[in-house]
Amino acid sequence: MPNLPSSMRKPPPQEKAAVTLEEFLDIVPEMNVTSRVLSVLWVLRNEAFDMRPLGYYDEEHFVEEAPQQLIRAFQEQLACISKAIERRNESLTLPYTYLYPPNIENSTTI
Repeated sequence: MPNLPSSMRKPPPQEKAAVTLEEFLDIVPEMNVTSRVLSVLWVLRNEAFDMRPLGYYDEEHFVEEAPQQLIRAFQEQLACISKAIERRNESLTLPYTYLYPPNIENSTTI
């Protein structure tokens, strides 16, 4: 990954000057290091097969009415946010999906 090396074996050049191939290869990481980093990034970029969206729970964690009301209110707010994003996306060439509630994991996972 010459445009974005995962690590560097030497500091980058301090002056804008021509760099020889040998100097360049001394700076960037070895191919096996880059290959490992790319492998990890490939695994981490995939969606989890058991992904649960924000605000939704497979099982009842709270049996009392007060927490259940709060969860329902939170889910309603998420639905409103989702609809607003969907309406905005209709006029966009490239839709905004980063903080779209159905795409956000309910818990901290990679």
